[in-house]
Amino acid sequence: MPRHWRAPLSFLISVFVLPLCTSAANSFENTAIVRTVELGGALVHVTTTYAVKALEDGSSVYTLALGEQEHAHTSWLEAKLKGQSALLPLEDFGYHPESGVYLYTVELPKALDTNGTANLVVETVQTHATSPWPEEAFQKDPQSLKYSTELFVLSPYKTAVQRTKIRSPSPQVHSFTEPETIDFTTDSVVTKSGATITYGPFYEIPPSATQDFVDTKQTQISVHYAYDHPVLEVTKLERTAEISHWGANLNIENNINLHNAGPSLKGHFSRLELQTQAYFGRPAPHMFSGVNLLLPPGVHSAYYYDLVGNVSTSHLRPIPSVPKGANSNAHSVLELRTRYPVMGGWNYSFTLGWDSPLEDYAGYDKSTGKYIVGIPLITSVPTSVVNEAEIKIILPEGATDIDYFAPFPALSESMSTHITYLDTIGRPKITLKYRDLTDKHTGTIYVTYKVPFRAHLQKPLAVATAFIGLFVVALAWKRVDVRIRRK
Repeated sequence: MPRHWRAPLSFLISVFVLPLCTSAANSFENTAIVRTVELGGALVHVTTTYAVKALEDGSSVYTLALGEQEHAHTSWLEAKLKGQSALLPLEDFGYHPESGVYLYTVELPKALDTNGTANLVVETVQTHATSPWPEEAFQKDPQSLKYSTELFVLSPYKTAVQRTKIRSPSPQVHSFTEPETIDFTTDSVVTKSGATITYGPFYEIPPSATQDFVDTKQTQISVHYAYDHPVLEVTKLERTAEISHWGANLNIENNINLHNAGPSLKGHFSRLELQTQAYFGRPAPHMFSGVNLLLPPGVHSAYYYDLVGNVSTSHLRPIPSVPKGANSNAHSVLELRTRYPVMGGWNYSFTLGWDSPLEDYAGYDKSTGKYIVGIPLITSVPTSVVNEAEIKIILPEGATDIDYFAPFPALSESMSTHITYLDTIGRPKITLKYRDLTDKHTGTIYVTYKVPFRAHLQKPLAVATAFIGLFVVALAWKRVDVRIRRK
């Protein structure tokens, strides 16, 4: 979450974090916690429901705690009340060294009186939380992944009952941890039903967001399961959006370095085995050969090439532009096929771009004289994580009074100048850098700027000057006699 102010770390801990931890246990009690883990490939979705009860009047700020391992893998976190879609304000207080946890606060829409209750739903997306096991596989072998997490959901409040449910994509679960001696339970610690593994129930858990609880009570659990789809990671994404007023066009270009994070291919690659699998309709689960990408309506002139050249094994199904402000879920579909099958451990680098009518994304505010352009942050490759992303927005030459509003805080932001053909002073360029982006990060970057009338004339004047200069040089060259002797 963005911070709007800064202060020394010691001041933050003494003024905010320490009182937050010491008073938290006196504000609420968890009557029940249910954590549901939806296992996948590169992404793991976790939904935790807290049934909370207020212990004093005016309780409106609930504190969440994440362990170090869970925090390291969490790239997205949001909170809302059960049955509602509106997100609740969430504030990140960072790492608390004395308790060894990361603390967040959630502001409830209405303060609770004593014994008042609420059901708080916290959704997170974890990245790089699974690993292939075994780490190598032959071309015809199945694919299995291993997921590890902590048994107990940490909380600064007392918890009456707690459960953890882990759901595999299929009932084919090879193994899972079965703890032997666990406190807080009198029943079986773990049970399995179909594709769901349930740990708990655990009763009367004291406040667990403490270093002592983590050291003495917390336990690691693992699940080894089959996964029949490629595990994809975009190791590097360079996305450039170029705004052209003269062409009334928005060009978006993506340079994508794709990595198959499944088990590395053991032995050599066999074309015969590939054709056999295709004939029987049973492709290797750790082989990636293509994907359907959802692009905005109105796109045209799409291009797709790699290091070898143009890749013709793709097909774009465009749809017309939709009016701005219309609630439409329609998308153009790009059927993207790789030049060769990408096996586990292999990489594939390619460039994907397209043009769109600028009017679909831009507007003009007469009161301020500013143009407003909304640019999609990323085009998500389904079920993948973007390890590093660099987003560049190139504005028209001569743009001034530039402001931009990103949907999520960037790791770094910078302004520079981009110079290309027919430019005189160059174009302003905004650069944003991100890490661990998922399909939850498909927001819009809004850019506002002014373009003076003289700036609109820079390009035609530059072209006219270039042509006039060429004619003058040609005329002068024609009149110069470079012969040694005259005839």
